[in-house]
Amino acid sequence: MDRQNIIGQSGVFLDAIELAGRAAALDRPVLVIGERGTGKELIAQRLHHLSSRWDKPLVTMNCAALPETLIEAELFGHEAGAFTGATRARAGRFEEADGGTLFLDELGTLSMAAQERLLRVIEYGEVTRIGSSRPITVDVRIVAATNESLPSAVDRGGFRADLLDRLSFEVITLPPMRARTGDVPVLADYFGRRMASELEWEEWPGFSKAVMAELEAYSWPGNVRELRNVVERAVYRWADEAEPVGALSLDPFVSPWAPKPQSVAKPTDAPPQTTEAKSDNVPLPEKVDDLRGAVAAYERTLVECAMVQHKHNQRAAAKALKLSYDQLRHCLRKHGLLGTAT
Repeated sequence: MDRQNIIGQSGVFLDAIELAGRAAALDRPVLVIGERGTGKELIAQRLHHLSSRWDKPLVTMNCAALPETLIEAELFGHEAGAFTGATRARAGRFEEADGGTLFLDELGTLSMAAQERLLRVIEYGEVTRIGSSRPITVDVRIVAATNESLPSAVDRGGFRADLLDRLSFEVITLPPMRARTGDVPVLADYFGRRMASELEWEEWPGFSKAVMAELEAYSWPGNVRELRNVVERAVYRWADEAEPVGALSLDPFVSPWAPKPQSVAKPTDAPPQTTEAKSDNVPLPEKVDDLRGAVAAYERTLVECAMVQHKHNQRAAAKALKLSYDQLRHCLRKHGLLGTAT
């Protein structure tokens, strides 16, 4: 999806766009919810440019793109010498967005500590740089986006309920591509024409009926971003610009020479199974003298394996184990594994 154009004509999509236009005029926080590739950043841009802050900065920060140790420094800034590598003072994203809008993408990945500081900024309108005791007043409108269910995250203990209350004055949920009836041909034609122009074709021949039918029948798990890639790839691979584009590659990884997926290694020292006690093929030891100790040891093994598999990335390991970040940290602390975690 183009960064400057919002394209679509389906009713569910236009409803979301209309809601964004109405919310833009109000100086309140807005949450934008949607699957990957549905255009959440475009909605944030619309909220900013239709607001009274349109001539002030629109600052974007992807909360998932930075390690936890740097997120607070990026958001709130730091003074020189506040931590190793901080050779000079730096303003945070809140200061950069003063008077304008701060777009926080992937909000659900923020640590609990960063959430607490974010809540204080929203409540008091002040930020304090890391390494400083002097608060700085800022005037920032927050637009946040996520593809997670934040109410569910609150229930799991992975997101602050009071912060969610503060940010959810308005919630705009973007429909996935598969629900936007009639929008696939419109978007495909738009992306196709633009790619043909980039390739300096004299005319845009369009798509064959078979290709268009295939585009409309596909479920688009990657939504508009995936549709754009598929269309642009089809156009640039098409050799005859005078004929309608007649071939698609929905999955560019499909190849007879593609590497085979690696199988998960099986532990060689797994305890033997008993013939009397089997449940869902989970191996059970023949004898357990200390149930709590055995459960704790098994939990430690699972956590250690997840950390090794994900190269000691705590967020990735937590996701693999279906735990919140704080729940994983609790397990690491309980089993004395924090010293090996990063």
